[in-house]
Amino acid sequence: MIWIAVFIGGGLGSVCRFAIAHFLSRWVWMSFPFATVLTNAAASFILGYLTLYGSNHLSKELQAAWMIGFCGGFSTFSTFTAENAYLLQNGSYLSLSINILLSVVICLLFFFLGMKLAS
Repeated sequence: MIWIAVFIGGGLGSVCRFAIAHFLSRWVWMSFPFATVLTNAAASFILGYLTLYGSNHLSKELQAAWMIGFCGGFSTFSTFTAENAYLLQNGSYLSLSINILLSVVICLLFFFLGMKLAS
């Protein structure tokens, strides 16, 4: 049953990530990977929150669906890496540096904010 929960969560996370990227591509300046920063920060928050809350309030299946499936499908290190490679190849060194620093710092902050809210 846990495999099905991860499968469903992963599908939902992937669709949500695609929807955010699609929406932002219409409204936001896209030479900077805002969608990836936003989805990775949101996934970090959810994962941080569920790290504390989930172990006490959710079944193992729901924990797996949200923490492994949804967060895994919603956030993506491979997209982060590909976007950084694109920025590097195009000589956008300032955007590359900002993206790496901003993504790591924001995701850590959002993870701990999620944990703080869950406690």
